[in-house]
Amino acid sequence: MPIRDRALACVVAVLWGVNFPATELALGQFPPLLLVALRFALLAVPTVLLVPRPQVPLRWLVGYGLGFGVLQFLFLYTAMDVGMPPGLASIVLQSSAPFTVLLGALLLRERLTARRVVGVLVAIGGLAGIAVHREMADGGAPVAAVLLTLAGGLGWALGNLSSRLARPPRPLHLVLWMSVVPPVPMLAASLAVEGPGRVLTALTTVTDSRSGLLALIGLLYVVLLATVVGSGLWTTLLARHPSGLVAPFSMLVPVAGVSSSWLLLGDRTPLVEVALGGVVVAGVLVGAMTPRRTLDLRAAPQPTPADAARTDAVERRPHRARKTPCSQTVRRG
Repeated sequence: MPIRDRALACVVAVLWGVNFPATELALGQFPPLLLVALRFALLAVPTVLLVPRPQVPLRWLVGYGLGFGVLQFLFLYTAMDVGMPPGLASIVLQSSAPFTVLLGALLLRERLTARRVVGVLVAIGGLAGIAVHREMADGGAPVAAVLLTLAGGLGWALGNLSSRLARPPRPLHLVLWMSVVPPVPMLAASLAVEGPGRVLTALTTVTDSRSGLLALIGLLYVVLLATVVGSGLWTTLLARHPSGLVAPFSMLVPVAGVSSSWLLLGDRTPLVEVALGGVVVAGVLVGAMTPRRTLDLRAAPQPTPADAARTDAVERRPHRARKTPCSQTVRRG
């Protein structure tokens, strides 16, 4: 991978990491269900007007929107609203990777290698350690936030499976059109659960205070930089290079998430949980690694049908003795 593309992958990781403190700012003004609806509504309107619908089966488009858009952010934003620190959320949400591996094996019958099993077990061990530490440190209340974040990772994994089954010719179009699914059900859920009064107050007072303006900035960051720019660069890199080369850069997201949460919000994640988060990231990285021999075999040029036909014709051609020119014949007296 060229240095320029490596730098772009690092930029994406930073954009996605800063997404967590930006979400924390947005939750200071908007309740979680309404925030999900607003996030995707701001993307859905220009998408429907300007972007062609991806040529994929409707069920996988809807499944991607429900898993990645509705379930992931419904649980993640609710977890952060009830006390999940943004830096720790960026770590625990990496559970989507082992969830994707397990669901792929169970639902799609994908081959589960020993390396992936080890990676999943290591990641699960790290997540369990975080939950136990939270239980011991805070009397059990934040464990609900950890479990909600895990549910968000599971929703992300379900979205990954739908995206994989969709096989979009233009991945960015699928990412944008996925945003059409969440706004209506999430707005209905917000009105039913959070109440029309709270929704109206959040929308009408957004410019009345400094916290409201910061929330608006956080929302715009999530929509424009984290989603449009970040996802756009990521899909471009996946189109240029094998996923095995690109995917490991997502392991930098928790690093950016913890660092930016500390710098911007003063969020100090305990060192024990940072270390356990490193175990989670290590497990995900081990499961995502591909043996070098396999990469070499994939990189080797494969014969085309025309090459195979020519080879087969040569092998079937009868061998004939080479004729010796008459001028070279040796006459014996």
